[in-house]
Order: sequence, then C-alpha cells, then structure tokens
Amino acid sequence: MTLAAPRQLVLDLAARPALGRSDFFVSPANALALAQVDAWPAWPGRRLAVAGPEGSGKTHLAHVWAARSGARMLGAEELPGLDLGAVPDDAAFAVEDADGLWGAAAEETLFHLCNRLAARGSLLVTGREAPARWPLRLPDLASRLAVAPVARLELPDDDLLAAVLAKLFADRQLIVAAEVVRYLALRIDRALPAAERVVAAIDRAGLAERRPVSLRLAGEVLAAEGGAA
Repeated sequence: MTLAAPRQLVLDLAARPALGRSDFFVSPANALALAQVDAWPAWPGRRLAVAGPEGSGKTHLAHVWAARSGARMLGAEELPGLDLGAVPDDAAFAVEDADGLWGAAAEETLFHLCNRLAARGSLLVTGREAPARWPLRLPDLASRLAVAPVARLELPDDDLLAAVLAKLFADRQLIVAAEVVRYLALRIDRALPAAERVVAAIDRAGLAERRPVSLRLAGEVLAAEGGAA
C-alpha cells in the first residue's frame, strides 16, 4: 500500500509586498497616471487624486510618490486622530481610500489639512472614483477636492497582470516558470486582488504538499478555488 505524503502544517503569513518604484510595472493601464504622479511638485494646486477600481495599483502608486516626496501615508480612517497643529505647512501627505470619508470628523480633518498644505505642502488622495463623485457632506471640502487633477488607473492588461503575478511570486521568494505565470494570467480575474489570492493559495498548497510550483499545481489550485483550469 502506498502512503500519501504527509501534509505540512502551514502558517498563513502574508508576504510583505514590494512597493518601490522599480517594482511598479508600467503598461497602458497605468502609464498616464504614473506620468501625472511624476509631475510632482508641479501639480496644479499641489494636489492630485488617484482614482481606479480595487486592485488597479493605487496603493503602490501612492507609495512610489511617498518615497520620492517624503510624504506621510495615512488611511482615511486615521484622519480623526491626526494632530494638525504638528503638521508643517510644507508637509506632504498621501491619504488612501479617501472616498470612504463618511464621518464628519474625518471630513473636517481633511478640510483643515487641505488648508494647511495649500501654500507650500502637497496632498495626494486615492479612491475608486474621482473626488467629484465622493459622497462628501462638507461642501467646502468637496469644492477643494473637486478641482484637483485626477490620475486614472485601469484594471491591468495581460502584460501587466503577468508582471504582477511574477512579482507576487518573487515577494514570496518562489521561483516560477514563465509558462505558469502566463497560464494564470489568462485564467484569473483581471484584478490585483485576484492575483494576490491565487498566488497565496498556490504558495500554501505547495508548502503543505511539499511540491514546487508547476502548471499542474496551479491548475489544481484554480480548480479548487473555482477558477478555470
């Protein structure tokens, strides 16, 4: 009787993503947005909104700008706790998921932050839609953000999705053949969260079963996840 190989216990530890400029892959889906971000500090009004669907690369692009500008990264939910009195007027801030500003305290803080940075500072905000479509309740904040230029990101094309998959495997220190990357890119949803999920699932399966990443393993994981194999 042949005994099945024992499955290894796997701790589900998230890989630390590489969010540097050299890790930002350029394609028609993001080239214009990257050029707009790179135009800093010559942004009109020294503000820029980055808009795009979930998984289009907003966080990565914000980190690219923050590394260059020295900006402080904040989630919109952190705004109410910001000490505005300690913010220099020449500071730079990147506020992520700012379209989720559905609380009066967060809106009030962002309004005062806009005013604080108006003369010499810089502000980048991200959201799924342009600020003009955010459900803001504070008219003065809405008017300030509505005039900010908008850098739009699209969902990744085939080449970008393949590059992202390769990067995600590299983040987990996995060596994967190009044919596996191409196979996955043609079969998963065209969004970065889908790429993250499938790479994590393949990593877990490979560790648990002590198998290298291969076309066969990728197909099995896709089938188990409900994707096309």
